Amino acid sequence: MKRRAVGGRKAVNLLVQVLASLAALLGIVVLAWILFVVVSRGAASLDWDFFTQLPTPPGEEGGGLANALVGTLMMTFLATLMGVPAGILAGVYLAEYGSSSRLGSWVSISLNVMMGIPSIIIGLFVFTLMVVTSGHFSGYAGAVALALLMLPVVARTTEDMLSMIPTSLRESALALGSPRWRATFGVIFRAARTGLITGVLLAVARVSGETAPLLFTALNSPYWPGSMSGPTANLTVTIFNYAMSPYPNWQRMAWGASLVIVVGVFITTLVARAVFREAKQ
Repeated sequence: MKRRAVGGRKAVNLLVQVLASLAALLGIVVLAWILFVVVSRGAASLDWDFFTQLPTPPGEEGGGLANALVGTLMMTFLATLMGVPAGILAGVYLAEYGSSSRLGSWVSISLNVMMGIPSIIIGLFVFTLMVVTSGHFSGYAGAVALALLMLPVVARTTEDMLSMIPTSLRESALALGSPRWRATFGVIFRAARTGLITGVLLAVARVSGETAPLLFTALNSPYWPGSMSGPTANLTVTIFNYAMSPYPNWQRMAWGASLVIVVGVFITTLVARAVFREAKQ
């Protein structure tokens, strides 16, 4: 087998390095461009009224998106309560019990499929399951849709974090007479807690900017979300509606809401990376 010249291999290696660096630089430039546009257009809309007042009627100046902020927080919180425990339990099953079983392989495949399903399909599923049967949109349906999006992210992260724990730690806990479930939740979870927190934060960041599922489930509302049993205000659908409107005030509000979501996702991602970096040290 004829070997290529050293000079040729170095040239190919240099070419690949240059192309990879250019691709990374392109991604950074596009991200910086997006952030610059969102910050420059949205910062002017952020004031006290934006966070405390209700939206104004079409064509009127002033007002805010306090109801959408509250509605988004309510649905995200409820989705976290539903999606995180289910995802953690699924990850525990895959890592501790079903890694070599047929059911475990089907669960793993199902999670992979769920992670690849477009969010609008999840929204249509929940629309058929809850909105059509109840006859009206609701914040609860929106929370269920977001929970379904969070579940595979949390499950995969939990499985990966638990799989990184040495087997000797499990054997030590079992040798002391602890049941398998107590060893898992009392010992293994303690060792992997930073990674589990990272998975939860990434899942929250994953769903915080979703619009399509909420269009089919929670829809939107110009009122305070006193109850989630009906259409519930939220930031992402508000951005969609306001950005498509012909009213300059609403368009400015859309940019302000976009900036709030971007900052929230950015902070959540930074916290997740900091926690994960601490876990690796």
